[in-house]
Amino acid sequence: MRIHRLISILLLIESRGKVKAKELASKLETSVRTIYRDIDILSESGIPITTTTGPNGGINFIEGFSVNINKLQEGDIMNLYLASLGIKPDSYSDFGAKLQNSLLKLEKNVAFKYSHNFEKARNRFYFDNNPWWGEHTKVLYIDVLVNSVWQSSKLIINYAVNENHNTTRVIHPYGIVVKRSDWYIVAYCEKRKDVRTFKCERIIKAEELQEKFSIPLQFNLSDYWNTNEQSFKSTCAETEIYLVKIKVHKEKSYILKELEITSLKEENDYIIATVNMYGYELACCDIMKIIANVEVLKPNELRDFVKTRLKYIIKMY
Repeated sequence: MRIHRLISILLLIESRGKVKAKELASKLETSVRTIYRDIDILSESGIPITTTTGPNGGINFIEGFSVNINKLQEGDIMNLYLASLGIKPDSYSDFGAKLQNSLLKLEKNVAFKYSHNFEKARNRFYFDNNPWWGEHTKVLYIDVLVNSVWQSSKLIINYAVNENHNTTRVIHPYGIVVKRSDWYIVAYCEKRKDVRTFKCERIIKAEELQEKFSIPLQFNLSDYWNTNEQSFKSTCAETEIYLVKIKVHKEKSYILKELEITSLKEENDYIIATVNMYGYELACCDIMKIIANVEVLKPNELRDFVKTRLKYIIKMY
């Protein structure tokens, strides 16, 4: 895992001042050639690292430079908590860099007797939140959203209600919920005079305002989410609905756990399920992931798409 190796290189240079490539390679159990490639990557990212040859040579930072991992600040605590949710340091460009820097500070300053736990954790746990197919939907203005929640600052957002309609709202962001890598911001909406849930990927633009707000004492984020999750899904279904009827053998019923089911019925050894796939284009993508185990019954346009696609695949093979 390169990101962990890069962090270790920075920590070793920071703590020792100068270190030889051979020593880094031995410490990190890799080749000298790989170390030099990593140094090139760090240099290209803007970190001023120099290398010198000879008996007294080695790899070090330019004089006066530090990666600034002296102590944890308030914002670092927030970043570390977000990292613990499975948000990877390289997931969100500039915001990801802040997460990475916070992790560096923690690893640098933890008591020595606990420091070996970082290496142990790196070797024994790996979190991969990338989907098997496709890519994550990008969340724009992630740093603005997170900071407004942390600082209790009002936000003005441009929000895509659906593909044909955008709306501008002033909101008081009470909190952020991350569910299976999807981000939601729970906020009081000044227009609706009520607490609403906004899907972060639909926020086209966000600007943090100077005006502050206070969260009601009786508000609890987890209670709100658990109570309102179903109604939020129902609201989404009203504006994003594309019903697909599929036939699944009971032995393959586990497939249904990942789908939004609107109705179910059994026919002998099969389950007939109607599921919401939100739109034709999205359905075309999602149905091909499970088509080996299901039969599309309706709508006909999706059934025809599957036929055409399978004919193409058969011809190709």
